[in-house]
Order: sequence, then structure tokens, then C-alpha cells
Amino acid sequence: MTKLLKLGVAGATTLLCATPALAQDAAADPSPYILTTLLFLVGGFLVFWMAAGFAMLEAGLVRSKNVTTQLTKNISLFAIASIMYWLVGFNLMYPGDAWTVAGIVGAFFPTALEPVGLAAADATLDYASVGSDFFFQLMFCATTASIVSGTLAERIKLWPFLIFVVVLTGFIYPIEASWQWGGGFLSEMGFSDFAGSTLVHAAGGFAALAGALILGPRIGKYGPDGRVVPMLGSNMPLATLGTFILWLGWFGFNGGSQLAMGTVGDVTDISRIFANTNMAAAAGAVVALILTQVVYGKVDLTMVLNGALAGLVSITAEPLAPSLFMALIVGGIGGVIVVFTVPMLDKLKIDDVVGAIPVHLIAGIWGTMAVPLTNDGTSFVTQAIGVISIGLFVFIVSYIVWTILKVTMGIRVDEESEIVGLDATEMGMEAYPEFTKG
Repeated sequence: MTKLLKLGVAGATTLLCATPALAQDAAADPSPYILTTLLFLVGGFLVFWMAAGFAMLEAGLVRSKNVTTQLTKNISLFAIASIMYWLVGFNLMYPGDAWTVAGIVGAFFPTALEPVGLAAADATLDYASVGSDFFFQLMFCATTASIVSGTLAERIKLWPFLIFVVVLTGFIYPIEASWQWGGGFLSEMGFSDFAGSTLVHAAGGFAALAGALILGPRIGKYGPDGRVVPMLGSNMPLATLGTFILWLGWFGFNGGSQLAMGTVGDVTDISRIFANTNMAAAAGAVVALILTQVVYGKVDLTMVLNGALAGLVSITAEPLAPSLFMALIVGGIGGVIVVFTVPMLDKLKIDDVVGAIPVHLIAGIWGTMAVPLTNDGTSFVTQAIGVISIGLFVFIVSYIVWTILKVTMGIRVDEESEIVGLDATEMGMEAYPEFTKG
């Protein structure tokens, strides 16, 4: 199932009016409308809670001198995403029949909600309220930006990053997501990405990769002899808490993407999605736990945390069709990806502070390409076309935007500021002042 908006034209023009006869028929049984609206609201606030998860995960995995900056970035990017998705993003993503370029670019106008006190007789009750749909979809948009934040931590200026978030959440993400969930050309081809392994996670990973290549690694991360210098995070309890919060939020992320809760079949499918989502996360964590012991001789907590997240990303493209055993396989391979991709990036001298590229980009691609293993309505060729199309678009546009920002205002702090820490130089406020003050 895709996220194709079922109201005809997305909430840009308020709710479409039904004929009196149809409205009366719909009003006779408002339960599906009510329950699906509730699904979007509950799923939406669970995905909103993922914003806290990203903030805690990043705060734990960066050094103490950069924690306040990461927290500022996370709350700011969510606020910016909320405004940009209302202003232009939602209708770019769900244009209905109002495509600017058919199947590729949607409509450019703000979202409007239903009138206050909407009566059943005046509503189209075959889907859900525009407000709930907008709220739910907004959370996915903000998640895409959160992925970028962690990769570029500890050396990027605040304001250029936030300007990039404006472009990402207002234009880049809504356009590429419209190709599938808005009824665009990938949807017509038969591409399938249930809840966003590529549309959300890999897209965020491609944007992060473009930024990391232009920004360069942190000072001292890679020695002249090619040696990788570990830069340990400041707070493993916070990183672990963040992972558990993300794990919880993912039930809304995947479960809400069923997009309907008005029948026995729908609510049963939602429960199946929850179980498969949990199994994939557990498998990713256990595989990373075992592999780090075997490969490195000791368990690496950060790998285990990212293994769980990679399992979640991997199952996101198809959390409904697999059996629990297949969910375990899909998620477990996500754990393998993390353990072996993190050192590969270091060999390439791509500095990803929190491991977002392995978790979201590589595992996201894997999860999308694995869909045909359990969903016979898809093909590997179509899935590959979707991944390549989205990857090229997001990476190229992001690279251009990052380059423009670098040339015009600079995106990296100076060497002294990076060594001292962004909290003191960019924010003027430290997260743990008692550690450094007398």
C-alpha cells in the first residue's frame, strides 16, 4: 500500500464536498473515517517522539563540547520542517490532479484544514481528516532532516545547516516522495516502499552523504598514516535512551503507514506490522552484538544501537508482507550492514559522527531491494529504478545546495571553534558546564 492521498486533491483546498446523498450514506457509518483519523493522530505523535529519540541519540554520540549545538539543531529542524511542510511541502507531495509537471512536481500552495465543527453531512468520510493526514505526513518529513543532523555533527555551522533544512523539507523531500506516495511516476511503474526505507531514510542518507563529502572530516579524525582516531561519544545512557525512543516511535512510523484502521483486516494488518517491526529491530541488535564480539573481540554498544536502528530501517519498506522469520532475516542483514559499513566509510575518510549513512542510506537501500522477496507484486528492476531515481535526485540537488552554501556563507566552523567546541563558540552555552567550570 502506498501513501497516495485518497481525498482526490490533498488538503490544499479544504475538504471536498460530497453530494447530499453520498454524504448521508457516509454519515451513516463514520467509524472508518474516525478510526483512520485516530490512527494518523496516534501514529503521528509516536513518530513525533522519534524527534526526541534523534536528539538523545545524537547528544549521546557527540562529544560533550558539542551537545547543546546538536540539541538546538534537532528542535530547530523540526520547527522549520513543520512550517515548510505546511507552506509548500504537503501539496508538492500530494498534488492530487494539480501537478505542476505531471508525475514529477506537484503543486505550490499552502495546506488548509477543514472548517471548524465539520458535520458528517458536509464531509467525505471515506478516508480521514486532512488535519490528521497532514500531521502524520509532516513527521516523516522532519525525520528526513534529523538523519542529516547527526552525520554532519561537530563541525558544521548552525545557520547554513538550518537553511539546508528549509530546502530539504520544503522541496527536496516532498518532490521525491511525491513520485511514489503522491501518485507520481514511480507509483505508476509499480515501485513499492511501504513506509519509507528509501523515500525517507535513504533520502536523508543521500543528503547527509553529499554534505559530508563537501564538509570533510573532523579535525584529527584520520591520521596521516590512514589511522582512524576514535572520538567517543559523551553519554552512552542518552544514546541508548534515544535508540529505545526511536524503536518505540517506529511502531507509529510503520503501523500508521497502513493508512486505514476501519476494518478488521486493517487493524489486524497493523498488529502484524508492529510484530514484524519489532522482530527486525531485535534481529539487527542481536546480529550486531554477536558480530562485534567475533570481529573486534569485544561488544561495541554503539554498533548494537545502530544495529537495532538498521533493522528498523530495513523492514520499513515492507513491514506487512513478511513472516516473523523473514522479518528477522531482513532486520538481521541490517545489523550486518552496520558492522561492516562503518569501517568502510572510515577507509574512505567519510566522517559520519553517528553512523547515519550505514543505518539510513545503506540499510534503507537494502530494505527497499528486499521487498520482492516477500511481496510478489514488485520486481527487483522496478525497485532498483526507484532507488536510483531518488538517490540521484536527492544527492545531486543536495550537493548543489551544500556547494552554494559553502561558497556564499561557508558551512564549516573555523579550526579554533571546532577544537574548543561548537557549544562555546556557536551557542555560548555548554550542556555540562560543571565539567569545565570551577
